[in-house]
Amino acid sequence: MKNKISTNMKGIKNIAAVLLIVSAASCKQNNPPKETAKPTIDSTVVFLLQSGSLDKTISLPGELLPNEKVQVYGKVSGYIKKIFVDIGSSVKQGQILAILEAPEMQSRIAESKQKVESAKAKLITSNDIYKRLLEASKTDGVIAPADLEKAKNQVSSDEALIRAAQSGFNAEGETASYLTLKAPFTGIVTKKNVDAGAYVGKAGEMPLFEIEDNAKLRLHIAVPEALTGTKVKDGKVQFTLKALPGKKFDGSLSRKSGSLDPNSRSEVWEFAVVNSDRSLKSGMFADCKLNIQREGKSFFVPFSTVVTTLEKKFVIRSENNIAKWIDVSQGVGLSDKTEIFGNLKEGDTLVLKGNEELKPDTKLVLKIPKQ
Repeated sequence: MKNKISTNMKGIKNIAAVLLIVSAASCKQNNPPKETAKPTIDSTVVFLLQSGSLDKTISLPGELLPNEKVQVYGKVSGYIKKIFVDIGSSVKQGQILAILEAPEMQSRIAESKQKVESAKAKLITSNDIYKRLLEASKTDGVIAPADLEKAKNQVSSDEALIRAAQSGFNAEGETASYLTLKAPFTGIVTKKNVDAGAYVGKAGEMPLFEIEDNAKLRLHIAVPEALTGTKVKDGKVQFTLKALPGKKFDGSLSRKSGSLDPNSRSEVWEFAVVNSDRSLKSGMFADCKLNIQREGKSFFVPFSTVVTTLEKKFVIRSENNIAKWIDVSQGVGLSDKTEIFGNLKEGDTLVLKGNEELKPDTKLVLKIPKQ
């Protein structure tokens, strides 16, 4: 009995296995395998290059300098006899600042004057002798021609002596004029380093006075090399000062230095600032606003368009759907774009987001975003 039951169970298992195999085969027939998807090529976002005008307001630091500035030294050695000005004093051109005293110079002047008087006396004597001999020579045989010529030469010699003596006297007089120190131009005394009684005229000493003309100031702005090819709109600058908050001042472009500082790679642009009320002081630092423009048109692209490597900067241009690297240099940067220069023309198709992985001669699938 047990053998019979065991035989029946094996038969049932065999039948179940057959049914399972048939079922699996039926499923394969009803659900054929899916085909492998073909890889797709990513599209590249591009845009058409357009030209535009550079018109941007930039901020640069500046420094106010006096229109004229001079340091007054004692040209001759002597003692300060009297001082007529102090710091902050307004002076006119030619106004006396101080008077020096040098007794030894007065002695030299007196000596030079005596030499002139002595030379004049000698000339009078020699001239008188020559006239007497000349008159006597009219009678034949009275005066030898050689004596007359000698008397004439003596007159010429004495005339030369008097000219030399007079020249020496004038030189001493010019030197004596240095004892009176005068203002070379109209301005303000900004420094005074001596007092009455001080000995001046020594080598290497500090200047006695410093004078500045601040009625008109020079505003110096160091313009970066990249901007030196631009111009300032209307030649004007507007600036503010920390010392005078809330106030704005203007200046007019007067000149450019014409060379770059090798350390800062910048060119100094100078603006003239009228300061008739003397509210501005030389030495102040200014926050300057310049509206710069460039002659002609420029190309502006998003910053992402320019690829920067250790060797160069370039953009990627599509030529018949083929990638080409175009070397460029950058100019002025705007808030969302940068100015570029290179072998480009208006209407070129450029890759919006360039990268080094997009090699030259790569085939591109272009995508131009909707405006």
